[in-house]
Amino acid sequence: MKAIAIVVVLSALAGALAPGAHAETATCKAQASDKKLAGAALASFMKKCESDAAAACDTAAGDKKLAGAAKASFTKKCVTDAVGN
Repeated sequence: MKAIAIVVVLSALAGALAPGAHAETATCKAQASDKKLAGAALASFMKKCESDAAAACDTAAGDKKLAGAAKASFTKKCVTDAVGN
């Protein structure tokens, strides 16, 4: 089981380090900052952006044929990366 988890983590890191990976958009927070959003507009934008990121990450997890804890871990990290810190 540990070997599978290690392979999943290494695969995710390799994908994240690949040139052009996730280069299509900046993080949600960076986009909101660029648009100078505040208040209700910021909250609405962040909610939609996080929802879109979750859907995209869930699809990516399915493409990688992940299931169970590996899928949950991958999706959580993927969404966190997409939303930004």
